[in-house]
Amino acid sequence: MLAAVAVFAIAQLPMLTAEEKRAGWKLLFDGKTSAGWKNFKSDKLSAGWQIKDGVLTIADAGTAGDIVSDEKFEWFELKLEFNLGKGQNSGVMYHVADDGDAVWHSGPEIQLYDHPKQEGIQTSGMLYELYSSPVDTAKPSGQWNELRILVSPKVCTTWVNGTKYYDYVLGSEDFKARVAKSKFAQYPNFGKLGKGRIAIQGDHGNVSFRNIKIRPIKN
Repeated sequence: MLAAVAVFAIAQLPMLTAEEKRAGWKLLFDGKTSAGWKNFKSDKLSAGWQIKDGVLTIADAGTAGDIVSDEKFEWFELKLEFNLGKGQNSGVMYHVADDGDAVWHSGPEIQLYDHPKQEGIQTSGMLYELYSSPVDTAKPSGQWNELRILVSPKVCTTWVNGTKYYDYVLGSEDFKARVAKSKFAQYPNFGKLGKGRIAIQGDHGNVSFRNIKIRPIKN
């Protein structure tokens, strides 16, 4: 029985397929340690985050705090799985600067929120306050969802569970107009850096993540 349990635990750790390796994907979370991640404006991961059996979990939203990748990325494709607690939320940001008082002052945020699609509510997959989607393919609390985002010079795209939600272009007139009408207008670096850290919001609820993978793209 003990051997079976050990095999099950190992099976939960993230892995790259041969095809993913050939395509240039790499793990952004090894499933065992906090290697590659730290709290914003810190050099370590807080005790509010828990790592177990290949899953990174916001165990205590009161102390977890937002985390950022050690590495900075310019253009890339990112995919991960997330599991939301009932009514809980988090978010994934990119091109996050080291300065500023919060990660969202520079990094656009893909919202993760356990809430039925509703007018005026930023549900899972939306680019917070900027781009929404006519479809909602997010699974409810307790089930794993896949988020995939492409950030490239020509187009940025978000998918949830394999369904495309929207396209946009960073720095385009449309993007800038939407930012100007949002709360992000007051932050001069928002969406403009072109390179920065990946961030995961940790102070809004109990949410789990696994199979975090990234594929850098050369311009």
